[in-house]
Amino acid sequence: MIKLKKNIIILDIEATGLDVINDRIVEIGIIKISTDGEKSEFHKRINPEKKIPLEISKIHGIYNKDIENEPTFKDIVPELEKFIEKSDIVGYNSNKFDLPILAEELIRANSIIDLSNSKHIDVQNIFHKMEERTLVAAYNFYCNKKLENAHSAIADANATYEILNAQISRYDEIKNDVNFLANFSNYENVTRIDFAGRLAINKEGVEIYNFGKHKGKSIKEISIKEPSYYGWIMEAEFPRHTKQCLKKIINKIKKEKEKEKFDFKLKNLKNKFK
Repeated sequence: MIKLKKNIIILDIEATGLDVINDRIVEIGIIKISTDGEKSEFHKRINPEKKIPLEISKIHGIYNKDIENEPTFKDIVPELEKFIEKSDIVGYNSNKFDLPILAEELIRANSIIDLSNSKHIDVQNIFHKMEERTLVAAYNFYCNKKLENAHSAIADANATYEILNAQISRYDEIKNDVNFLANFSNYENVTRIDFAGRLAINKEGVEIYNFGKHKGKSIKEISIKEPSYYGWIMEAEFPRHTKQCLKKIINKIKKEKEKEKFDFKLKNLKNKFK
């Protein structure tokens, strides 16, 4: 069983599509495991306030008529915040989908929860590094069970938790530690700052852009050489979480510049009166 110093939640989301910026959550299933081993569930269907395309409904089995009288995401935020606060997060393909789309919904609803403060374990990345299979095959491979109700959020979340524990038991090289698992399930050579991976921290600890023409370049450097790049990102169709993270970095850079100017003036004054 996974060793915990902090509660973990196992998350699975069904949505109107795969676009984390424009699509909306229609079902969220969360299993919470407390440090004393107690297990609790949070399971909601949600009115996304937009139509679910028929081809998407055929995948997860949730149709427009099924959620027309359900609460909106904003309606469930108070209960959701209380359930997931101060927890690390586990999911299957969660680094690429579940976390980014949940972050968008939380920011859109003005939630106080910042998912960036948690450790993130992506069970799919561990699985692909070790075996390279799908979720259904992973469940069969690790747990020797057939996954019933695949694409039901709560069923998938339960399966993901069982797979994680089976992975910890199966591989000697996988440590039973949340920090190790979070790092091991990260495919990239950089540390993501935002869930979409547009911003990152490189091996030297420098905050960089992780996409486009300035990929690998320092955010601070580009803020000096091409200050309009920040403005373009803030106006363009990037995830809200990406914009939120970038704004914090730019504000920090501005404060550093102001401090440098103040220190320079103070030094000159001291030299003047020597």
